[in-house]
Amino acid sequence: MQPRMRNPAIVLPDVLPASHRLEKIIDSSGLSKLMLNLAYLRVSQINGCSFCVDMHSRDLKKGGESDERIWAVGAWRESPHFNDAERAALALTEAATRLNDRPDPVPDEVWNQAARHFDERALAALVVGIGVINFWNRINVTIRQVADARLAAQATRDQAHAAE
Repeated sequence: MQPRMRNPAIVLPDVLPASHRLEKIIDSSGLSKLMLNLAYLRVSQINGCSFCVDMHSRDLKKGGESDERIWAVGAWRESPHFNDAERAALALTEAATRLNDRPDPVPDEVWNQAARHFDERALAALVVGIGVINFWNRINVTIRQVADARLAAQATRDQAHAAE
């Protein structure tokens, strides 16, 4: 597969610094990088963004996650590998990503469960993070961004260069 075009974040160089600012805000919230990467991986799986599935699986692995936990993210409900807070975050992640799948897209039960595990700041970071990764998934799926290690490395270099 070939991408349809260069990533819009490279074509429009102000996009990447704006995204990096959001990422810094999310990262400074106190919500763990593990929780964010679990959410990012699940959103990317739902949206079929192979580039982001590859990237966030690698991020989880670099963060010390086991292969079993990474492989089980798509089946978190049936897996013994996740604690209650992670399950609450993954449930909110799915609901906020699949907005058209039910009449009440993010039911109170899902929201309340997440709110039991996260303070307002961490919950805000999770909600914004879910929105940001949905944004990137939609760009990458639309342009058919390739999940190839060589191309991903080049894209990372291009993005870093664009941010300078």
